[in-house]
Amino acid sequence: MQEHNNHIHYVEFGAADLQKIKEFYSRVFDWKFTDYGPDYTAFSNSGLEGGFEKRNTPAAQGSLVVLYHQNLETVQQRIIEASGKISKPIFSFPGGRRFHFTDPAGNELAVWSDAME
Repeated sequence: MQEHNNHIHYVEFGAADLQKIKEFYSRVFDWKFTDYGPDYTAFSNSGLEGGFEKRNTPAAQGSLVVLYHQNLETVQQRIIEASGKISKPIFSFPGGRRFHFTDPAGNELAVWSDAME
């Protein structure tokens, strides 16, 4: 992969339980993980590389990462089944629809789709 100046390259989150967070993102979004010691795991197969650092403090919202999925209802159900919580139900906006959720570590993300139904 060629690197580009000023492009988002990586995103990092905190999580108290790395095993639980890996199971969640693997199950819902089919992300792949590589462990770098007991306190860090990197993820791939997400469209953007990133990682989770083991932290014992609650997650603080610094930015909203938005994922894409063509079928919001399907991925929303997967999130619920994997112990995620819907923080803002599906809503429409110009150009599509989206919803927000929190993962088991308390990180809030969103999923959007350009499909209107």
